[in-house]
Amino acid sequence: MDNFGFNPDTDLELTRVIAARPEIVWRCLTEADLLEQWFCPRPWQAHDVVIEPRPGGRMYSPMRGPEGEEIEGVDGCVLVAEPARLLAFTDAMGPGFHPRAEGFMTGVYMLEPTEAGTKLTARALHADAANRDKHAEMGFHEGWGTAADQLAALAARL
Repeated sequence: MDNFGFNPDTDLELTRVIAARPEIVWRCLTEADLLEQWFCPRPWQAHDVVIEPRPGGRMYSPMRGPEGEEIEGVDGCVLVAEPARLLAFTDAMGPGFHPRAEGFMTGVYMLEPTEAGTKLTARALHADAANRDKHAEMGFHEGWGTAADQLAALAARL
């Protein structure tokens, strides 16, 4: 399943064990109304999310801050969508695998069943160490960690 190997020179990673079956976690990753509930750390929120969980599908997730700040989404592309196992997407391509002039990262969520529920491994793959460092300085571990905890809480309720 690990087609997206981890390179510590360019990538960031976190793991969580979620007390829900992989099928439930998958729903939280791939249903827009559920994704909006956990995808960015509160009080920020994702809104108007579009996700087409199939290779070449659209991934779009604009965010709004508590003071009305807006982070416009980028029309990204789903690379891999293996239900209850693997979701990978990138901003380096748009829907239908159309190349974009720039890309910051490829996001990967790997799900493994465990006795406790699901082991979630989340990775942010970058082209170089400079972008990895920029993402780390932006608060990758805190932000993605908080979002993963919000995902876990949501999945446990479903």
